[in-house]
Amino acid sequence: MIDTHAHVHDAKFDADRDAVVARARDAGIEQMITVGCDLADSERALNCARTYGLRASLGIHPHEAISAPERIAEAFDALFDPTIHIAIGEIGLDYYYDNSPREVQQRVLREQLAYASRRRLPTIFHQRDAFEDFVAALRESYDPALGGVVHCFTGDATQAQLLVGEFGLRLGIGGVLTFKSAEQLRDAVRAVGLEALVLETDCPYLAPVPMRGQRNEPAFVVHTARRLAEILALPLEAVLARTDARARELFTTL
Repeated sequence: MIDTHAHVHDAKFDADRDAVVARARDAGIEQMITVGCDLADSERALNCARTYGLRASLGIHPHEAISAPERIAEAFDALFDPTIHIAIGEIGLDYYYDNSPREVQQRVLREQLAYASRRRLPTIFHQRDAFEDFVAALRESYDPALGGVVHCFTGDATQAQLLVGEFGLRLGIGGVLTFKSAEQLRDAVRAVGLEALVLETDCPYLAPVPMRGQRNEPAFVVHTARRLAEILALPLEAVLARTDARARELFTTL
């Protein structure tokens, strides 16, 4: 199994990170991508990946866009490690909290898409309550040839079909799929099918049922995989094989 979106470097794992990684390996997690959310966080992700043999991404989350450096590309170049960095992300738009002004979020997203294009890397996207502007940004600045994933996808079937059909994006499916209230997401998964999906935890957040309420960790991705298999009426082994294959197609150095 591959956890395509985790935050193993998060401070919530500082007390037992060795054990968390060991449990993931014991659960059959072959690889994890630990995802950066600003420059300092991306540096922590990089160091964590080096220590534990993981992969990492480099990016500025829309919440942190207001604090982005004036020259994003130069700042990214100073951190970039081609042996570790597998993607640019997580980047995008978040109008739910509006922690950064919307025009700043949009500018920072465009600049990071340009950087992904220069590095020829796929992109890990975050989108919340900003779908129309997000799609507009993709149409303007995203290179579908590089690939990308909309992580923690929770939209409806129409949104899922647009993202997959027009842009060839993968949808990152995590613990929310197992929540009782997530029938819209289950409908979206049925609408696009297994070939459009990859698995993730977004740990330490959004633990799946039956671990809900606990700190999430990569080992828990199997619970999401089992629920996905039930929804699509497929064997678990088929779900794991195809989602892993899609992850490796997107993140080519996994």
